Amino acid sequence: MVCIFALRAEYQKRKLAEEKDKFFDQNGGQILYRQIMSKEVDTLKIFTQEDLKKATNDFDKSKELGRGGHGTVYKGVLKDNRVVAVKRSKIMNVAETGEFVQEIIILSQTNHRNVVRLLGCCLEVEVPILVYEFIPNGTLFEFIHRSYGSPPPSLDTRLRIAQESAEALAYLHLSMNHPIVHGDVKSMNILLDDNYMAKVTDFGASRMLPKDAAQFMTMVQGTLGYLDPEYLQERQLTEKSDVYSFGVVLLELITGKAAIYNDGPNEGKSLVRSFLLAMKEDSLEDILDPSIVRAGTETLLGEVAELGRMCLGPMGEERPCMTEVADRLKALRSTWREELVLDRAVTEHMVVRMPPAAAPMPLDLASSSSGAPSTAPSMSGMSMEAPR
Repeated sequence: MVCIFALRAEYQKRKLAEEKDKFFDQNGGQILYRQIMSKEVDTLKIFTQEDLKKATNDFDKSKELGRGGHGTVYKGVLKDNRVVAVKRSKIMNVAETGEFVQEIIILSQTNHRNVVRLLGCCLEVEVPILVYEFIPNGTLFEFIHRSYGSPPPSLDTRLRIAQESAEALAYLHLSMNHPIVHGDVKSMNILLDDNYMAKVTDFGASRMLPKDAAQFMTMVQGTLGYLDPEYLQERQLTEKSDVYSFGVVLLELITGKAAIYNDGPNEGKSLVRSFLLAMKEDSLEDILDPSIVRAGTETLLGEVAELGRMCLGPMGEERPCMTEVADRLKALRSTWREELVLDRAVTEHMVVRMPPAAAPMPLDLASSSSGAPSTAPSMSGMSMEAPR
């Protein structure tokens, strides 16, 4: 009996090792390993499953940072005491292993202060686990729609976060020889670090494009309320798709409303539609966040709103590029510096007396080639998203 149990344990151990090797090769581990050894990639670490189990206390529920349609994010502590975010995804399609590995390599080499860094990955499991730098202050969505008792963010802070996010997207669009289109820009995919500096995250829907080209998508990926209408209709993903989604984030920042929000008895209202109607009827002040509307900021808010309207153009060719958006936000902050400093001083002494209406969480959307929406995960293939 002892011999039988020993043989069975050895067989299971060998089978587990073979399974790990199979997944490692299947997930492009050999390709990635060769590039690491050849010094083409020197910032990416390949973790073992055991490493990440120890870091997260075997993926203990108490370590969860967030759970979504594509997987769960855990807070982990590595052997060198670095705090990291560990993304354990649910689904994967690695029909194009080389392309998947190339995206990991590009993300590992992405070096911008406003983009969350990919530190490494574990490939010896069925669905690769990704390890990112840990960002402590939650998402921009939570920051905008903060709970009762917290002072509202100042207009200066909102515009700074908008500028930093725009600069990150502009960097991705101009990245190397292959522009990276994020594909799912939203306030929940912008994190805030210790100093509340913006960090763009979640590259699960991102694509590398040839220069001056679009990519045809068989499945619409993104989030309801942020999706580019041209992308929905034509299924052509371009840099201008990100510009539209960023326009929605800009509206969130100046209105304090979610992309899909409730307004009294009216549930599920589109922020874009409400904003464009207010612009058309010259009643912008009615939709802006009251905490940032005060004497001296009217013209500035009008210019920011006009920039948002340009980003939301129905056709991609009508929208500015992200570089132009980032430059415009920087110029506005510079021109109106005195007013913004004064506004920040006033805001810092404000106390929110009434709790804001609960903001609904934006919905992930995935639709088949027929265009019918569903509640399926918002992307096919590997989810390369960082935590919220």
